[in-house]
Amino acid sequence: MNNDPSLQPVVATQFEALAELLSFASDTTWNVGSLCDDWRAREVVAHMTMPARYSEAQIMDELERYGFDFNRLSNEIASRDAGLPTSQLVEDLQSDELHHWTPPGGSYHDALNHVVIHSLDITVPLRRARMASDETIQMILEDLTLGGIHRNFGIEIEGRSFEAIDIGWTFGSGQLLRGKAEDVALALCGRSVPSGQLEGIALLRTETDQR
Repeated sequence: MNNDPSLQPVVATQFEALAELLSFASDTTWNVGSLCDDWRAREVVAHMTMPARYSEAQIMDELERYGFDFNRLSNEIASRDAGLPTSQLVEDLQSDELHHWTPPGGSYHDALNHVVIHSLDITVPLRRARMASDETIQMILEDLTLGGIHRNFGIEIEGRSFEAIDIGWTFGSGQLLRGKAEDVALALCGRSVPSGQLEGIALLRTETDQR
């Protein structure tokens, strides 16, 4: 995907929205279980905000220590930095460096997917409305399907169709999975969506890591 600079303000807006939600949140909110296996909201935020605290060189040094296994490193940093004061985690969500971050070798499309999906990992268990606009969540759905990002989560979509009933979006043909846009997006990332939120046969997830 092209690194479209027009998406940078959209990425920043999503980080700011999550920061606003969590600015005055209670410990109960920060400790709620997220849709990421074994992570609370605070581990998810610690993971999201890594680029605000670590330079690329520092990440590479730590990555080498973990045998270049990014999942192990990500779990370690999330677990370690989840203990930081929540005020610092909120400040990191608001940092200019994070707002201009893209994954190594990636684009603002990738950064947008990262912040929107991880924000949903937190807001869905809290029963909060999605913070992404209809236009933004449709972009995420298109990246996850047409853009092939579902493969990063070990998801198979061949012979399937999808419908986001709240924004009038459809994709594919075959067995239908339908629901609200955020729930369809989460399913395409291999998340366990709350019961009753989706209609149709669940997706086949062939891998277990969901980060």
